[in-house]
Amino acid sequence: MKLDLVDVFGSAPLKGNPLGVVHGGDGLSSAQMLALTQWLGFSETTFLLPPTDPAADYRVKIFYPAGELPFAGHPTLGTCHAWLEAGGAPKREGLVVQECGVGLVEVRQDGDRLAFAAPPLIKGGELSREERAEAARIAGVQEEAIVAAVHADNGPGWQLLRLRSAEDVLAAQPVARPPKRRDVGLAGPWPEGSEVAWEVRAFFTNQKGALVEDPVTGSLNAAVAQYLFGQGLAQGSYIAGQGQKTGADGIVHCLIDKDDAVWIGGRSFTIARGAEVTTPNPA
Repeated sequence: MKLDLVDVFGSAPLKGNPLGVVHGGDGLSSAQMLALTQWLGFSETTFLLPPTDPAADYRVKIFYPAGELPFAGHPTLGTCHAWLEAGGAPKREGLVVQECGVGLVEVRQDGDRLAFAAPPLIKGGELSREERAEAARIAGVQEEAIVAAVHADNGPGWQLLRLRSAEDVLAAQPVARPPKRRDVGLAGPWPEGSEVAWEVRAFFTNQKGALVEDPVTGSLNAAVAQYLFGQGLAQGSYIAGQGQKTGADGIVHCLIDKDDAVWIGGRSFTIARGAEVTTPNPA
């Protein structure tokens, strides 16, 4: 097995969200995959496997420190980047098809960026009054800053709070430890004419019950883009920023095409390639 370290969605190397990509993880159990993920300590680690669907170019299992995810955005782009750099050749030129827990996800090559097609939401609609209040408490957001509160579940169970402004997003002070597992996202607009149109933050609960801020989050940005385009709050394309509070400088390109498909793109950088991995044996 070989391990690559990839930085995804950064404005430059080491400015995005790190990802571990394991090539040839066929012989690992889910428990071993989880143990390696927890040891690396990144938001996610992925494991490349042969596809089971003939339409797919590869299959990937995506783990975060608390378990397996059916889909995640920065792991999708980072895994595709590593697969292509390792000599992977897609069946269709310029379009890679990834098989993962939510099914088939298309990833297209766009210059020095990769972009994935946002999968359909598993759950949308407004949060209940109780859910809204709890999400606001966990994210450390004042009620008067909230414009809307919706489900944005596309694998990770995101609950999205749309705030008045990017300043409100950056001012949020999340709790250290929520009473139960939560995935809460925030989005707020920068003034019209800014290069970055929306600021995003994402909080999730790790395996120890602590609330962690993700540097740059493809799945949440996908759900945010679907919501913004669907509500007429964005047209054509826009750029989202994320990661200021974690020391990152994430740049996420969001676009809706003529067929109403939403694409989430960004740059990926290989930081290390081809490290030998021995089989982890969790206790």
